Amino acid sequence: MIYHSIRMKATAGVTQEQIEEALESMRNQGRVIPAVKSFVVGRDYGGDFDWGGVFVIEDLDGYWEYLTHPAHAHTDRIGMPLVEKYDSYDITDDDDPQMGAKIADLHRRRYESDPELAALVGMLP
Repeated sequence: MIYHSIRMKATAGVTQEQIEEALESMRNQGRVIPAVKSFVVGRDYGGDFDWGGVFVIEDLDGYWEYLTHPAHAHTDRIGMPLVEKYDSYDITDDDDPQMGAKIADLHRRRYESDPELAALVGMLP
């Protein structure tokens, strides 16, 4: 299993409506992307972040489906401009010593195939 985690802190001046729209878009990802086995989106406690989400995905094929799904792209496009601080990481119980490199390769392929997304990610602090 892959546990994809996102943590974010909103930029000053972002409205509660904007935050709620982005959070609802994240929740929608969990509901509509078939590869997502379970998810949680909500307040982040214990660090310098305001909100976060965890998406549980079975394998690399499912992770690619998650990364390239239109619902995920929508969240990126409305959410990334709202964040001052952002962190994304993956935890897995897979014993493959190359798993980290394989996950990184999926992200690289995604950014190469979507220059607009790559530009948004490049603007994150």
